[in-house]
Amino acid sequence: MKKEEVFAVYKENILPTYSKVPLVFVKGKGSRLFDLDSREYLDFFPGWGVGNLGHCHPKVMQAVRDQVSKLIFIPNNYYHLAQAKLAAELVRVSFPGKVFFCNSGAEANEAAIKFSRKFGNGRYEVITFENSFHGRTLAALAATGQKKYQDGFAPMPEGFKTVKYNDLEAVKAAITDKTAAIMLELIQGEGGINVAEKDFVLALRKTCDEKKLLLIIDEVQTGIGRTGKMFCFQHYGITPDILTLAKALGGGLPIGVMIARKEISDTLGPGMHASTFGGGPVICRAALAVLQAIEKEKILNHVTQMGAYLFGRLEELKKTFTVIKDVRGIGLMAGVELNIPGKQIVENCLQKRLLINCTHERVLRLMPALNVSKGNVDKAVRIIKEEMKRCG
Repeated sequence: MKKEEVFAVYKENILPTYSKVPLVFVKGKGSRLFDLDSREYLDFFPGWGVGNLGHCHPKVMQAVRDQVSKLIFIPNNYYHLAQAKLAAELVRVSFPGKVFFCNSGAEANEAAIKFSRKFGNGRYEVITFENSFHGRTLAALAATGQKKYQDGFAPMPEGFKTVKYNDLEAVKAAITDKTAAIMLELIQGEGGINVAEKDFVLALRKTCDEKKLLLIIDEVQTGIGRTGKMFCFQHYGITPDILTLAKALGGGLPIGVMIARKEISDTLGPGMHASTFGGGPVICRAALAVLQAIEKEKILNHVTQMGAYLFGRLEELKKTFTVIKDVRGIGLMAGVELNIPGKQIVENCLQKRLLINCTHERVLRLMPALNVSKGNVDKAVRIIKEEMKRCG
């Protein structure tokens, strides 16, 4: 099919729920993507963080091919080896707990919300934060602290209170005898790369312990090495009661995970929650390959080094261009806040075959593959610098 034919088929047959970029990609390898016309692009935003190991990592591809040749699907009322191994590995690298498998970040957060209500035993409210993003299903959407995503879908499910980020007093004022949990992202991805303050997070952990509330950490975007540690919560010296994961864990295939601390893990029993395709053999093999690659290839050390290098280059840009208001993030999750809309810069970078993102209208978001090379960092920054010059 020609590119124009692909566009026409989409227009005729697929719901227009996405703002589409007029490109048709057919191949990917590492930090590179290739379109229908064999043009090469540098991908500095691989799938909203799905591509932590880049496109088509060989260890992931090998694991998927091997598993597909043996067993593709088995329902969750039977045991299978890959799921057992993945659950044990996730617990090993996170904290003592038990795992629930599903298919996406929204599903993982839905599971966490249901878990908190059952745990609450009559308490059902969840406190979340302004500019948060927890998914598109109705309960996850109600937990999301951005009205623009909720417009047109009222009434939202009850039981959610949204307060100011990094404001402990606002949290305490929102707690009632109906509160069951506090749910937050340690770095708000869709909210503009806002980073939680360490003292705030430590105080939340203490408050949850004192009030017997669950602390739910949403690491759908920050988890699996993005910040230089396997999980972002490890930067803060705390352990969540519930951790939610998705995106990068599957190496490109769909997966969602909720991990509940072992002491509370019997809150959900048989028949209380389920996911038909959650934790299937193929996706579990892929996820195991991702975790093994991160460890064997010393990816976390690389993220720390390349993250420091990337932020150093971005800080240089900030000193040069008054259009840059702030640079923030951790590891290889970077936000460049502008004092002008960022859409045109993203589009101009696209013309030079660099893929980046803009969130919250004014924040350029860079989340390259965790194994990105120094040369590719330099190339991306050079292109962004050229576009900054055009903005003045």
